[in-house]
Formats: sequence, structure tokens, C-alpha cells
Amino acid sequence: MSTIRYGLIGAALNRAFISIDYNIHKDFHKNYELRKQIVLADNSLTEEEKTEAIRINNKDYDGGKILYNSGTRRICENCNQKCLATLYCEYCVQNYLKANFLNWSSGNSEIDNLIRNCQSETLMPNVIIEWIPYDNLKYIKYLTRGGFSKIYTANWIDGRYKEWDSKEQQLIRFGTLDVILKELENVANASQRWFEEHNQLTWKERIIIAYLIIDALYYIHKEKLIHRDLHSGNILYSQLNDFWYISDLGFCGPADKSSTSIYGNLPYIAPEVISGKEYTFKSDIYSIAMLMWEISFGQPPFLNYEHDCILAINIIDGMRPKIISEIPSKYKNLMEQCWNANPLERPDVKTLKNKIIEIKSYYQNNPNELPRLITKINEVSGNISSKVFTSKIHKFENLSKPKNATKEEQEEDHNRESYRLFKKLKTENDVQDDNERETMQQQSNIGINNKVQNNLNFCSEEQDESELDGLFMIQYF
Repeated sequence: MSTIRYGLIGAALNRAFISIDYNIHKDFHKNYELRKQIVLADNSLTEEEKTEAIRINNKDYDGGKILYNSGTRRICENCNQKCLATLYCEYCVQNYLKANFLNWSSGNSEIDNLIRNCQSETLMPNVIIEWIPYDNLKYIKYLTRGGFSKIYTANWIDGRYKEWDSKEQQLIRFGTLDVILKELENVANASQRWFEEHNQLTWKERIIIAYLIIDALYYIHKEKLIHRDLHSGNILYSQLNDFWYISDLGFCGPADKSSTSIYGNLPYIAPEVISGKEYTFKSDIYSIAMLMWEISFGQPPFLNYEHDCILAINIIDGMRPKIISEIPSKYKNLMEQCWNANPLERPDVKTLKNKIIEIKSYYQNNPNELPRLITKINEVSGNISSKVFTSKIHKFENLSKPKNATKEEQEEDHNRESYRLFKKLKTENDVQDDNERETMQQQSNIGINNKVQNNLNFCSEEQDESELDGLFMIQYF
């Protein structure tokens, strides 16, 4: 048997992928067939290598069918569910992983929940996030230090999952692998900030990230579905193929699907939804604007604000996250269109996709117009709370009609909220008896204008028990 040259196979698959004009060939299933024909016609591969390349292409196609929930379903002979994959059953793989949940733990409940949520939505048997016990690593050697972490090399005993064995109904591992380890500091206080590599991103990369997220929403809207809960906790990044995905489609549904309550992450919820209107395609576009802002400045919008009625009223009255000058003008203008208080003034997803493509092309041809220095909003709090990346049920009543705010009104809102936050933090940090603390807390509300106070009796929120954890496997936030 001849040796299979996997390097050549990978190169052939990459050539097949980039040779297709996806603006012309938009059908996912036809693209798979095109790639297959290109590989079969590749003279650099032996017949055995072509067979292996087609097998890899089929595996990727299975993952794509599950991701986009599109394709012909078959009845799995094991679990009897209608699955999309042909080389395996996605439900059998997910059930296999779920059955093993109690057999491992990182020692940190947040990390455990994150990994288990990811495993419950596994698309492919060779792309599975898992907890690796330290005992499963050997020959650990220090390599270097980078930023906030130490880097090591090691051997991972048994290695990652490779494929699904339909006969034995179990996942098969690759075997011992050479791996790179990143040791994160302050493990006891694990937070999203560990994974922050935001300052390393160029504006060209940021615009590409925005494009990929918008493109993912384009396909959701193309199926006449509204996501209803877009925020950075539901945006996933795959290092394997350097791609961005929209996840957590639990509240996603047809455009005519009504909802009696507001579920979401408050800073990302469109003002018309906060004021009682139904979710629409345009409310998803508003959420995209918040993500565009987050991509720009490396932190969630309204990070230091309580997700309460006061923030809801401010959003309705036109307050938006503060924009720093170091941001591409065309990108900024598009972002502001997307967060317009009037949904009719926001672009639809097709127009938005075309505009971000134009912006991407423009700045590729005019790189000197991109800001070199990327400035972050000044942060007040030292740690990012998990609530920033989660959604919950909100209930607001009798709120005013959403409007756009002038620049002066925006500045006034930000100054007022900064003062309120400062007083709140000062109150929490002072060592005083309960009476003094209560007095100061009352004083901290003095800068809130009457429009907020007049509305406080007309809105409420569900308690924390309604809060649900979201996913946040994000590389730059």
C-alpha cells in the first residue's frame, strides 16, 4: 500500500475551496459537488489520495449540513432519530458525550458548563471541545512567555477524538499528539478577559470578523428566521478553520413567531423590542450594531452599567455606546445606521452584507485610511462579570417611544451614568455601617434626570433565577 500524502491532500482541498466563486455559486450543496469534482480532476493526487480527500470532503459536508440544518435526513439505525450526517449520526455523538458528563470535571463549574454546552451541540466527531486532565499530558517543556500566559509544549496521551465508530458506538481517538499549552494566570478567577487578544487585531481583521458574523446572520435571515438573542456570548470562533459562527439558536424562529416576554442580553436588545414591540429582522440588525461596536473596542457595550430599567430607558431615549474617534468612518457610519432608533432606517441583512463587503474592499485598497492606533474605552471595573455574556427575561411596561439622541444628549447621558457609577462604586468600597451606606446609596441616584424617575414605576425585571448561561468561546472580547 502506498503512503498517503496528507499534506498534498490538504493543499488540494484548499485549492478546491478557493477556486469557487461563492458570489456566483451560492448553493451549499452544489458547492460540495463542485469541490468533489475539482478534487477528482486534480492530477497531483493518486487515486488512493483522491479517495481520502473525498472522505475528508464528505466529513466537512456532514458538518455543514448540521450547521445550516439543511439536507436530506436519514433514520439512524442506532438511535432512530432523523440525522443529517452520513458518515456518523450527530445525535449519537452528542449522546455519547452527554453520557460521559459525570466522569470528568475541571473543578470550575463555569468551565464545566461551557464545555458541556459545546459538546451538546457538537457538529463533527473530529472537532470536539473537551477537558484534558493534567495526567493525560507528558513531556511538558517550557517554551516561552507571551502576554498574559506561559507557553509550553507537551504530548497529549491518546490525543483528540478522530472519528465515530458506528459499529462500536463510540468515539475513536487519534493517538498521542504534540500540543502547545497556554497556562492562564489567576485560574481561581477565570473570566473572559483571559482570552482577550483584542489589541493584536488590526482594523483589517476586525472588519473581516464583522463581515463573517454578518454573513452568518444573512443565512439565518435567508431561511426567514430571526435569531432574537444576538450577543457576543453567542458568537463562537473556530481556531481550526479561522471562522466565526452564530450559536444558541434556542430562541431563533420564524418571523411570525410571537413572544409575550423579552428574552436577551439588554445592551443588545433593540429599543423597539424593549418598549414592547415584536422582534423583527431589523431587531437582529440592531444587535449586529452592538457587535460591531464590541469588535471595535474590545469590550461589551455598556460594560459598567447595570442591566436594569434605567439602562433600558436610556437606550429607548437614544443612548448608544460611546464612539472613540479612532474608528474607520465608513464602518462607523454603517454601525450608526444599524442602531438607528427607527427600524425602518436600518438596512436589511442583504444590504448590510453588501455594504460590509464594500467597506472591506475599500479599506483593502486604501489601507492608509485605516487607524493605526486602536483605543479602548476606559474601564472602571477590573473583572468582566459573567452576566455580560448571558441572557435573561426582562419585562418593561408603559415605556416611551424610542428616539434617536443628539450628540449633546448622548454626552449628557454618558456623563450622568459615569457619575452614577462612580458614586455606586465609591459607596460599595467605603467601610461604613449600614445606615451610612444606605444614605450614600440614596445620594448616588441624584444625577438621574426626571425622565428616568418618572418611568421607574412602569417597568420591572424577572429575578435572577430566570437567567440562563450562554456560550462565549470568543478569541478577542
